Amino acid sequence: MKAIVLNQAGSVANFIYQEIEKPTPQKGEILIKTKYIGINPMDAIVRSNGQLLTHFLGEKRPAILGWDVSGDVVEIGEGVTDFKIGDAVFTCVLGGGYAEYVIAKPEHTVNKPNNISYQEAAAVPIAAIPAWQALVKIAQVKQGDKVLIQAGSGGVGHFAIQIAKSYGAYVIATSSAKNKDFVLSLGANRHIDYQTENFYDVLSDIDIVFDTIGGETREHSFDVLKKGGTLVSIIPPSTPELEAKAVEKDIALTILVGDVNKEVMTALATLLQNGKLKPHVSTNFAFSQMAKAHKTIESKRTVGKIVVEV
Repeated sequence: MKAIVLNQAGSVANFIYQEIEKPTPQKGEILIKTKYIGINPMDAIVRSNGQLLTHFLGEKRPAILGWDVSGDVVEIGEGVTDFKIGDAVFTCVLGGGYAEYVIAKPEHTVNKPNNISYQEAAAVPIAAIPAWQALVKIAQVKQGDKVLIQAGSGGVGHFAIQIAKSYGAYVIATSSAKNKDFVLSLGANRHIDYQTENFYDVLSDIDIVFDTIGGETREHSFDVLKKGGTLVSIIPPSTPELEAKAVEKDIALTILVGDVNKEVMTALATLLQNGKLKPHVSTNFAFSQMAKAHKTIESKRTVGKIVVEV
C-alpha cells in the first residue's frame, strides 16, 4: 500500500512516499481503506519535533503521521461486533493515518452519517473532540449561556461555535474582519475583530470562555468572565500563576487535553446527523501534495479545516 513515512523529524522535505505492507487487523481492531485524511496543526508540530514524534508514535522508524481518517471498513479483527465490512466510517487513530489502509480501534470509530461526505467526515475528530469536551463535558453549556469562542474561524473554533449554538447559547466569536461573515454564518450572535477591537474592553459577564490561543488572550479572558464562570483552554501548560488567578477571580479553569473515546465520537456523529454540526473544508489537497497541506496548516490562516484525498 502507499504511505507517507518519516525516518526523522524535521521539515516537509523529510516526507518519503513509499510502498509498505498492508497491515492486518488484530483482535479488537478494524482495517479501514482511507478516503480522506484530516490535517491539523498537531500534524505539523509533531512532524517537526523529534521529541514529540517519539512521544506520540514511539521510537520505531519509519513513523507514519495522521490522526483523522474517513473511509470504508475492509477487514475486521476477532471480537469486533460494532462494524461490518463495507461500513463507511470516520475515526481518530493513534498515528498511521497517512496511508492507503489504516488500523483503527472500534471505540474510536463511528459510522459516517449519510448526510455528510467522506471529505467532511475526515475534518471532524481532532478539532471537534476538544470543542465538544470543553463546552459540553467541562463547562456544561446550556440554554442562555453567554459563550466567548476565541479564534472562531479556525478548525477547533468553527466547531465550537456550532456546538455552543446547538445547546442554545448566545455565542460571541473573535476572528479577523475578513472571516466575519463566515463566523456569523456558523451561528455566532456577535463577531469581534481582534485586529481592531480588544474583546476585554467590550465584553463582560461571560459565562464560558473557550480559549484556543493561549498567552495574553487567555490572560485577558479572565477579565470578561462573571464570578463563577468557566475558562477552558486547549493551550498547555497550566501554571501556578494561572491557577492562583482563577482562585482569586472565582473562575473554574481547565487546561484541556482532548481524549478520544466512544462517547465523544458518538455525540459528534449525532450532531452531524441532526444537521447541528457542519464541517467546513476550505481546501482539499491530493495525497501527493501533503507537503503543501502542512505548509498551509503552518500558516495559521486556515479557515475551517483542510483535508487530503488518498
